[in-house]
Order: sequence, then structure tokens, then C-alpha cells
Amino acid sequence: MNSCNDFTPKFIEVPPLKPLQVEFVPLVDDARFSLRTELGTLLDSLYLYGSVSRASAQLGQSDLDLTLILTRPLSAQESHSLECSRIDLEARHPEVSKVDFDIGIRQDVLNPANINSWGYWLKYECRCIYGADAGLQFPDFLPSKAIAEAVNGDYLQALSDYGKRIANANTHAEMQRLQKEAARKLVRATNVLRAATDNFWPRTLEDYVRNFSVHHPEMAEQISFFLRHAQTPSGSSTVFIENLYAFTNWMQHHQSQCNSA
Repeated sequence: MNSCNDFTPKFIEVPPLKPLQVEFVPLVDDARFSLRTELGTLLDSLYLYGSVSRASAQLGQSDLDLTLILTRPLSAQESHSLECSRIDLEARHPEVSKVDFDIGIRQDVLNPANINSWGYWLKYECRCIYGADAGLQFPDFLPSKAIAEAVNGDYLQALSDYGKRIANANTHAEMQRLQKEAARKLVRATNVLRAATDNFWPRTLEDYVRNFSVHHPEMAEQISFFLRHAQTPSGSSTVFIENLYAFTNWMQHHQSQCNSA
């Protein structure tokens, strides 16, 4: 990673693609075949993201994260049928803890107004496994606060939802999985508070924490709590939720101050 003191603009590097882990190849093949069968010409392109895409997934613990780009919005009946396909795929593959779909419409994806969200997402975070890779249509990006805000625009609602789901978890294993997901989401969301002079883009959770702590040393202990839970969840749901809400409230207040300055 570039030094925080070097303010020369550097384009964000596209991470190199590693071969998929052999344990997850049948799952990826099944997902591609199932979605092509279910959606037909509605499916413009299909992408992996997350740990399976990065070839760092853990059997029985990681999720299969998929981005589906469609040619048009789904009808209510089509949405129901797609959800059934997702549930069936999840049931057939215990090698992942769950299957998630992130859905976009091609017209929205290619809209210049969404370049900092969809453009960045497909170019830097996704691996195309079917169709024409829309990420190749976008230029290289310079690191910016605008991209961070576009990619993490939902963080307050998403983390609030995680708090509710953790509180209502039926098993200890489910609670720990949700804690891990929420902690990872929060750590990445701290990028919305990046300084305008930051010329690099974090790739690992440690990168996010390191840069956040440089700018906000008063919150270093709190963000370290979430880094630990992003790696090895532990402790009670009550303590985690209290820390989660306290941190997001601080983030919201600090972000509002920065935007009004």
C-alpha cells in the first residue's frame, strides 16, 4: 500500500484473479447453470464477489455472493421464482453457510450517474462468470471519498438490520456468523470517513482499520474490536450490538459534521 504521506494520485489497482478453490468449483458451476436456466435471456451477466471470488473461502463458513445483472426488472412472480432458486441452491451446497444475490439492471449499471457505485463495484470487486464483463467498460478509478460513499451508501441501514438479526439469532453459530458479517461491513464502511488527501485504496480489513486509526486515533480501540470480530467472533450478542450501535452513531455524527463543514 502507498504511504499515507505520498499524495501523488495513483489509480486503484484491479486485484489479480486467483484460480477458484477446487472445493467451490461445483457450487459455482451449479449457480451459473441454475441461474441461466431460471432467467434465460433476462440474465445479462453474472459475477462472483466476496471470499469465494477471492479464493479465500472457508468450507461451511463462507457465503456465496453473486451479483446478477438483468436486462430488465423482474416481475413479482419472477422475483418469487428466483428466490426459490436461491433457496434450492443454498440447500444443495452445505459447503457455504448461505447464498446471497445482489441484483442490478443493465441500464442502471451503465448509467454514468452510477459510475462510482456500479462501475467501481463491477470493475474492482467482482469476477465475471457468465456473459460480457460490464466491468471492462469502465475506466480506471482514482481513489476518492465519492467512491467510498457510493459503495457504502447503505451502511447505516445495513448495520441497523444486522443488529436486529443478531438479537433474534436462533443459534450461537448463527449469531457468530452475523457478528462476523456485520463487523466486516462496518470496517469497510469506515472508508466513507477517508481524508480527501488519501491517495490509496484499502484492500484488506487491516488496511481499512489502519487508515481509519491514523485519522481517528480516539476510535482505534473501538475499530479494533470489530476487526477482531470480523476474524473470530466472540462474546455476547448484547455487547456486540451495544458496540455496533455506538460506533455507527459516532460515524453518522462525524460524517454529518464533515459534510456540513
